[in-house]
Amino acid sequence: MSADHPSISRFRAEHARRGGTGEIVILPDAVHTAALAAAALGCEVGAIANSLLFDASGSPVLILTSGAHRVDTRRTAEAVGAERLDRATPEFVREHTGQVIGGVSPIGHPAPVPTYLDSWLQRYDVVWAAAGHPAAVFSTTYDELLRLTGADPIDVE
Repeated sequence: MSADHPSISRFRAEHARRGGTGEIVILPDAVHTAALAAAALGCEVGAIANSLLFDASGSPVLILTSGAHRVDTRRTAEAVGAERLDRATPEFVREHTGQVIGGVSPIGHPAPVPTYLDSWLQRYDVVWAAAGHPAAVFSTTYDELLRLTGADPIDVE
């Protein structure tokens, strides 16, 4: 995987523009799940920040959740003020993020997306998230991820 892939280049530019300090790593293979990413990086699955885009009656909602958690969509919808959160289709994800499932980064979308950050992630000194492509990740901290994304902290379980 070349760092020149357009989605990774867009992520790099946005990460730099927002003052991101973490390392961007291009892995030899795609890591479509938190477990695969954790294995490739040698970290706990809980330190992986999954970027999960949901469809809230046609509007996107991005939940950045620990790889150790499943999002309770009913509880989370209530917490974010949505009637319901449905799993987004691949087309919906690409439309609202410009990226593919498995590579959705927390930043760099075509238009702002309401974003919420799983407060569980603050337990880790280093958090890893997708960098715009299924084989690209970046390191960050909970506090930096809050700053980069403008997310609201939330409990998702």
